[in-house]
Amino acid sequence: MLTRIQKTYREFPLQFRVLVGAAFIDRVGGTMLFPFFALYVTEKFNVGMTEAGLLLGIFSLAGLVGGMVGGVLADKFGRRGLVIFGLIFSALGSVAMGFVTSLTAFYALAVVVGFLGEIAGPAHGAMVADMLPEEQRSEGYGVLRIVGNLAWIIGPTIGGLLALHSYTLLFITDAITSLVTAAIVYRLIPETKPVPAEHAQGESLLQTVVGYREVARDRLYMAFLVTSMLMLVVYQQMYSTLSVYLRDVHGVPARGYGLLMSIDAALVVVAQFPVARRVKHYPPMLMMALGTVFYMVGFTMYGFVSTYALFIAAILLITVGEMIVMPVGQALAARFAPEAMRGRYMAFFGFSWAVPGMVSAWAAGVIMDNYNPNWVWYLCGIICAVAVLGFYGLYLSTRTRFAAAPAAVEPAQA
Repeated sequence: MLTRIQKTYREFPLQFRVLVGAAFIDRVGGTMLFPFFALYVTEKFNVGMTEAGLLLGIFSLAGLVGGMVGGVLADKFGRRGLVIFGLIFSALGSVAMGFVTSLTAFYALAVVVGFLGEIAGPAHGAMVADMLPEEQRSEGYGVLRIVGNLAWIIGPTIGGLLALHSYTLLFITDAITSLVTAAIVYRLIPETKPVPAEHAQGESLLQTVVGYREVARDRLYMAFLVTSMLMLVVYQQMYSTLSVYLRDVHGVPARGYGLLMSIDAALVVVAQFPVARRVKHYPPMLMMALGTVFYMVGFTMYGFVSTYALFIAAILLITVGEMIVMPVGQALAARFAPEAMRGRYMAFFGFSWAVPGMVSAWAAGVIMDNYNPNWVWYLCGIICAVAVLGFYGLYLSTRTRFAAAPAAVEPAQA
């Protein structure tokens, strides 16, 4: 297995391999912190999941605005500088969050950190698409998921131990890993923004901003984003609501939740390569529908089961869905985009994560604090069923577009 992974890894360009290594370091820090964020907020400020969900929603809303700004900057000025800026500010934001003592101040900080922390997101997504040819992108995003999940094996375990002593250590460690990653990008990764044709007319900054209208007119892409939002409203419950639900309803401690996340990560590390190789031979929208079916079954199970062994079974089903939809979804976003508009398409792709982030944890918190908590998971199943139908409809609608070189198709022609 290890030899096959190494052989496959060497098939990718050196710049991409460096980026993967840097991403791994940054993800280790993030995975030590993020799974315990809702626990940190509810314990430190003595509030319920509703307040924690509102705080996560503020992060997502601010990040959405930051991503839109970042998409313009990435297409106009390039990727590398923006990625470095985002990492440095992420480090500063982590330190600030670790020492804030007022929930009101935390809300204000969430606006600033969410905006500037996500401004580099489209640049990072566009950088990967710049480095890899279209036929390698799905597997390339799969490689990033593997190293990200290697970090999930390490991070939550270390984070759980650090949290026993001080949550502040989690924020400080995350800041250090972000700074190390920024240094690697600065030293080893050059700018990847495609060079315009010799006689191509350059865009002004205003024209680049106005270019978002072309993205919004791409109706198939917009339908893809809306359907992805439905799916991700459900998926994001795993990283926000699930830890509090297991603790409050079933008495599962933080280390038990951390073990579930590590199991998820370990399965991705072992199986992501063969899954990515297998699904790339099938229509991507059908694969999105198939992966969402696994989500539907796995998340709904949490509303019906009450033993830890079945919690593990549910996570395994969800992980299979992850291994299908995550790399395929990112590759689809790049496939929709004309080369000169990758940053802005990736910024819009951020909608599919940010909008669910604004509402998913908050809505789940309202249900958990006021109604039967199991309804969170019943509704997850219903929403996933709608998303499955949406992806199948998109499969029927995009066959002609993807049969022709999709990355070269202008949005208006779609």
